Amino acid sequence: MTDMTSAPPRTAPGTGDGPAAAETVRVPAPAPAPSPAPAGGAEERADAAAGLRAHIDALYPARPGEAELREISALPDDCALPPETAVRLDDALVRPVRRLIERGGRRWRPRLATAAVEALGGDPAGFGPLLAAAEILHTGSLIVDDVQDGAVRRRGAPAAHVEFGLAAALNAGTAAYFSLDRVLPDLSRDPRTQVAMYRSFMAALRSAHAGQGLDIAGHREAMDTAAATGDARPVLEAVRLTHRLKSGAPVRCLMELVAHTCGTDDALHRALARYGEAVGTAYQITDDVQDLTGVVRDGVPTKLIGEDLRNGKVTMPLAHAVALLPRTELTALWQSVRTPGADPGTVREAITALVSSGALRAAREEADHLVERAWTALSPHLPPSGAATRLHTLGRATVRRSRLA
Repeated sequence: MTDMTSAPPRTAPGTGDGPAAAETVRVPAPAPAPSPAPAGGAEERADAAAGLRAHIDALYPARPGEAELREISALPDDCALPPETAVRLDDALVRPVRRLIERGGRRWRPRLATAAVEALGGDPAGFGPLLAAAEILHTGSLIVDDVQDGAVRRRGAPAAHVEFGLAAALNAGTAAYFSLDRVLPDLSRDPRTQVAMYRSFMAALRSAHAGQGLDIAGHREAMDTAAATGDARPVLEAVRLTHRLKSGAPVRCLMELVAHTCGTDDALHRALARYGEAVGTAYQITDDVQDLTGVVRDGVPTKLIGEDLRNGKVTMPLAHAVALLPRTELTALWQSVRTPGADPGTVREAITALVSSGALRAAREEADHLVERAWTALSPHLPPSGAATRLHTLGRATVRRSRLA
């Protein structure tokens, strides 16, 4: 049994346990909808990725020195930091986050924000620290999410709480949220703008924790009622709200910070924020779908397929199935996975039924509709430009492609 209370002996980043074999479930998953490739050549995207990595390294270095650790931990000037304490602080706060960062990910949030800056006529060169902090914050949220979901794999390797222990993972993941606090003062020197940005940041944290709270509480009772009555609306609304708060709000915040810094008018600010929220929410919906179909990187599954069903979790495909499956079939399916711990064969049968019913397709279509509706509201506020087109293209591509969170 893996020790969940203490971290392993220190090793160099990226040299921990290798990927373990993940269960493969073969289902006739529908092909994802086609989408245009994001604008910009491979060299341009590589340069942007390198720039993002450099800013991440500046905020969360792989081998932080005393000055970096003092900044990360807001250590007062009159507090000593002996070398042995610095090593423990690195182990406790930085290494769990760095380990997950170094496994990659699509990092679509920084690219979406960069496109937004360009569409507003801004210079993305000045936004590097903000984009890096947003990615570090997201990484921290994944660490905490894996703890609360009981997920044992992330990005094709053991989750942080498996490798470093439960308490260390929770603390390091939460501490990563405050990387954004370190960069906000440099985005604007105007006190009113700074206050507005902090309000956006704190509101996003409140919303995301509310969404995570709903996710932890689950929607089993709402699904019970839906299965009994055939009315999908309440359970769909419950899942939508959870996704909007948990996953939509942080992207909304990122777009709001861009809008604050670029000095947009109120109408454009609101429309851009809603677009970010729609893309973030839609991404979570498609993540629900990918839980049933799987995401593979370099031939290795990045997580166990059907984890949500195995945990008795109500996600968007299951909620959509209420209106698509005959009542008796839906009730039988739901009862088979309602209690956490369903066996692999039961999970496979449930996935097959959901795919055959069209529930995955319905979830994908909802995600597409969210993004397109928000873009329709935003586009009249933006001058026609290649950057505006790229902002739309990236939003669509984010929810239509196989992903690595």
